[in-house]
Amino acid sequence: MERKKKLIITQISLFVLGLIIIFLTYNVGQKSTNKEEILTEQTKDQLQQKINKNEDGSNVFYNISYSGLDLSGNRYILKSEVASTSEDNDEIIDMKGVEAVFYFKDDTVLYIWSDLGQYNNKTLDMNFRKNVKANYDKTQLFADKVDYSNFKGSLIVSENVVVKDVQGSLDADELFFDIKTQTLDIASFKNDKINAKVKINEKRF
Repeated sequence: MERKKKLIITQISLFVLGLIIIFLTYNVGQKSTNKEEILTEQTKDQLQQKINKNEDGSNVFYNISYSGLDLSGNRYILKSEVASTSEDNDEIIDMKGVEAVFYFKDDTVLYIWSDLGQYNNKTLDMNFRKNVKANYDKTQLFADKVDYSNFKGSLIVSENVVVKDVQGSLDADELFFDIKTQTLDIASFKNDKINAKVKINEKRF
């Protein structure tokens, strides 16, 4: 009788243990599945944030970065919070929230920020528009328009140009920065008050 009792208790214990194992396996499986679904949704959201499609058929990208060397051998990095390409011309990239950094071979660095911009990924030309700000060493520059030509190796700064330096500040109609020769042309067409060419190492840009 005692042996039969022990056998029944053992069978019940094994049955309960089996139920516990099944229960735990089911719950862990459900949690893993839910976790995988959550990760999948997060991945989808991240991909959707990186690439979007406009109604006009253009592709929209977020937080992108381009880097390379120009024809003068200077390294650059170009970043944009929002960028779009047209299906008609994928070489031209329209940008919003733009930041560019030029690392020149003389170890100086030029920073440029603007609200809007455009980048040609074939010619490597760059245009900066609206609320343009630039820093070069200890000099600040403000303008509405900056055009960078990779082929010419130059930067043309125009429209409401203001330069602030430790030596003072000046207003000009246009600045032409020749990267190859490290010279800066300053021109004022309206009143001819400024018309000069200086070496970059003689006067900070």
